[in-house]
Parts: sequence; C-alpha cells; structure tokens
Amino acid sequence: MEISGKIVAILPIATGEGRNGVWRSQDYVLETMEQYSRKICFNLFGDKIDLYPLALNDEVTVSIDIDSREYNGRWYTNIRAWKVEKKENNIGGQSASFDTPPPPSFEDLPHDEGNDLPF
Repeated sequence: MEISGKIVAILPIATGEGRNGVWRSQDYVLETMEQYSRKICFNLFGDKIDLYPLALNDEVTVSIDIDSREYNGRWYTNIRAWKVEKKENNIGGQSASFDTPPPPSFEDLPHDEGNDLPF
C-alpha cells in the first residue's frame, strides 16, 4: 500500500535491546495533500532510518505494511514503511527514489571527438 504527502513531524528515535541485539525505530507524521487532509504516523525501523533520511516538509510517497497485534486484551496497530520515495521540487515534476541513482545528464556522457558519426 502507498500513501503520499508531506512530512509534518519527526519524532525522536527509540532504541532498545532485544534477543537479536540493539534495535532502533523512528516515527514520522505524514499529512496527505487531499481536500480533507489526514495525518498518518508511520515508522521506519533499523537500517531503513539511515537508508531513507527524511526532513520536515519533504514531500514523499511511502510504501507501507499495516500490522495489528493483541497485548493484554488491547489491540495495537503499526504502520511500518519499507520504501520511501522523495518528490523533487523541480520543473519536470519527476520524483526520485532513494533506491536508484538519477540518470546521467547529456553533459556527463563521454564524447568521442575523433568520430564523425552523429550518434
């Protein structure tokens, strides 16, 4: 599932130690850009915090998994992000993914000045 919007809050990193070692978790609040906007708190866990660095007012599309579990008769829901794509504020309106580098520009391509071919 995907949600898009703007990051409006970044909560402090929570850390702890479990049977698999030390863990880190950080929550972010995203506000959707709809007519009746909604705020959604999602979570990045472990290395994903460093893989997807986010700042306030970043416009993003977040791929999430939603999971609920019961503890002592109460239910808790977790919205965990597994991929984040930032939207670039450029004229072309293209979005950039953290997973893939941007394509090279025409100026960055190698030129062979000794070749008269047009391609």
